[in-house]
Amino acid sequence: METETVYLNGDYVPLADAKISVMDRGFLFGDGVYEVIPAYSGQLFRLEDHLERLDKSLRAIRLQNPHSHEQWLNLLTPLLKKGLDQSVYLQITRGTAPKRDHAFPQNVTPTVFAMVTGITPHSDPDNGVKALSMEDSRWKLCDTKAITLLANVLLRQAAVDNGCTEAILFKDGYLTEGAASNVFAVIDGILMTPPKSSAILPGITRDVILEIARKNNIPCSEQAISKADIKKASELWITSSTREIIPVVELDSEKVSGGKPGPVWKTFYKLFQEHKQSLR
Repeated sequence: METETVYLNGDYVPLADAKISVMDRGFLFGDGVYEVIPAYSGQLFRLEDHLERLDKSLRAIRLQNPHSHEQWLNLLTPLLKKGLDQSVYLQITRGTAPKRDHAFPQNVTPTVFAMVTGITPHSDPDNGVKALSMEDSRWKLCDTKAITLLANVLLRQAAVDNGCTEAILFKDGYLTEGAASNVFAVIDGILMTPPKSSAILPGITRDVILEIARKNNIPCSEQAISKADIKKASELWITSSTREIIPVVELDSEKVSGGKPGPVWKTFYKLFQEHKQSLR
């Protein structure tokens, strides 16, 4: 059995040998950020967009990027296997400090960790998933891809406990996103998603879907979506880098799109796969 190799602080090591200090601020405070980058046939997908989002997250927590974009490309590429679809998980923490103190430590080297996993996108054209609507209880910096994901974990687990795949979140009566995804709705024939703000993570897959829609003259809009709007949606999707586009066919025990993936999702699934194929 082949040993999985990961990157940690300048070295490529077996996963079992990758260790960090218990004094690492990521462990003690969740003081760090992360990024997830798909790779198709060994080629990183929209790397520049992902690294720009990483730059933004690092600026938000006042941590300097330890590498240039070119250095990230050279660092991550050796982890990929040619011909496979994978995703790269990249995490940067503020590093290991000599003592536990909420204030930023001085002269500390960031901890950099990266690993790859397989991608298993939704590919069943005849079935979708169940979701549960919940109040968005997270903090006010959801556009920062921070590793402090306890609120997301609890919301997602509440959905799982109720036999659902995802929690779809609302704040003050308006859709934000999923616990681990962006959300799209087809309403009155228009593909809609909430606009970018501090309330949602600006997903790269989200942007790709909007680009595909505009390229193919499919009506789309970035706008506020109320809970009442969602109830009249003919289709509902959740999207992410690792799961791509998943149709939601039941929300709060009520069927969406007759309990089956809708025609717009089927069109987009085909268009998204064609887009991926063009990159290989």
